[in-house]
Amino acid sequence: MISKAPAPAPGADTSGDPYLPAHGNGGYRTRHYDLNLDYKVAPNRLSASAVITAEATQGLSRVSFDFGTFRINRVLVDGKPAKYLKRGAKLHVKPAKPIPAGAVFTVEVHYVGNPHPVGSRWGDVGWDELTDGALVASQPVGAPSWFPCNDHPSDKAAYRVSVTTASPYLVAVTGTLVERTTSASTTKWVFERREPTATYLMSVQIGRYDEVELTGRGWFPHTGVLLRRLSLGIGRASGQVESIFETVPQRAAVPPRLRRAFDRDFGRQGRMMEFLQRLFGAYPFAEYVIVVTDDDLDDPIEAQGMAIFGANHVDGRRTHERLVLHELAHQWFGNSLTVADWRHIWLNEGFATYAEWLWSEESGGQSAAALARAWHARIKIKPPDVRIADPGVTRMFDERVYKRGGLTLHALRAEIGDPAFFALLKSWAEEHRHGLVTTEAFVAAAEAHAGRSLSAFFTRWLYTPALPPLPGL
Repeated sequence: MISKAPAPAPGADTSGDPYLPAHGNGGYRTRHYDLNLDYKVAPNRLSASAVITAEATQGLSRVSFDFGTFRINRVLVDGKPAKYLKRGAKLHVKPAKPIPAGAVFTVEVHYVGNPHPVGSRWGDVGWDELTDGALVASQPVGAPSWFPCNDHPSDKAAYRVSVTTASPYLVAVTGTLVERTTSASTTKWVFERREPTATYLMSVQIGRYDEVELTGRGWFPHTGVLLRRLSLGIGRASGQVESIFETVPQRAAVPPRLRRAFDRDFGRQGRMMEFLQRLFGAYPFAEYVIVVTDDDLDDPIEAQGMAIFGANHVDGRRTHERLVLHELAHQWFGNSLTVADWRHIWLNEGFATYAEWLWSEESGGQSAAALARAWHARIKIKPPDVRIADPGVTRMFDERVYKRGGLTLHALRAEIGDPAFFALLKSWAEEHRHGLVTTEAFVAAAEAHAGRSLSAFFTRWLYTPALPPLPGL
């Protein structure tokens, strides 16, 4: 029987994150997760193994991971049995020999149990059962509900995920499908996520879905209103906008009963993809996958190269099209560009919100300026008690972080002008592709494009709770 390791020293199992210090761990950087999952839908039973490859950033006598309530069968470090202790939401592992600074090592964990969401101040997040299937919605702290990990957005890694389940079910994982093997009653699905990915952006979706191929194209002559007006140099005099990007493979998993409504609601997906690529640069991943569950969801779910919607978001009338665009915009802002810590979440949500407004104008809806005016009026009557550059852990998902984040970008556009503003958005996305970002870095980038200090502007919009007046545009 494997004996238990002593409890870790203070700080060994904390990330130092100012909002969520209990999530994430010090002393190493993860390079790769290799996850092998065998899932039985009816009893919600998961038998799994995780091989974690990491590099020590200091000498380590023990290694800690964030992990849920599973029974652990064995743990190995570099192929050799290791002592371990499961205490609360942490798994502490003590290798047979200390790991020197700079060494690359592997930790292998075999476990079994009934996965369930992690309780948080924002509700339950993580692996959850559907009426007939399962989904993973991990933002911000749900990843430990299904695999041992260093659960902090700054520790991005590559992944290989294998899922074996009953053959009637379709499996979608955030990654490129590289193998699918069917036996008499089960199918094994293997996905690879090669781009650096935060733990909360990994997702597994299991259900009785139809596979739908989505086109990467679909631009029509009567659209392109905003792009032509901005004179971005990519339209033709006739108004026909020509694709200058490679087609992005796009597919969907949809309940059969929702196929007709889905085709209507997501019919402009190709146009959205081309529009955002013109604004923000090439799509940062190899594919884009949409999953519509057969159950209702409170909100759509963001994942790397994937977005998940509830049945209630599909009605055949494009009622929720802004959410479709919002989740696609997160592939640039939130996924490819990941916040270094949760203080900077407006860089995810404010950018995706402003992308919604730009798409509304582009597709013939309200202009970005009209939407900015409407949201400015709504926020103005609320208490001035949120600084969106550092909203505090209880306000991370406050509506004002989203909408005032969008207003900040709209005001910045007025401050520096369209040419500099849109060049900034594209260079910001391209120069930090698959990296980590902070508010301070964005301010520096904006000032470089403006050619002058914007300290007073950003102090008003990002660091002052009182809402500034909205400039005309």
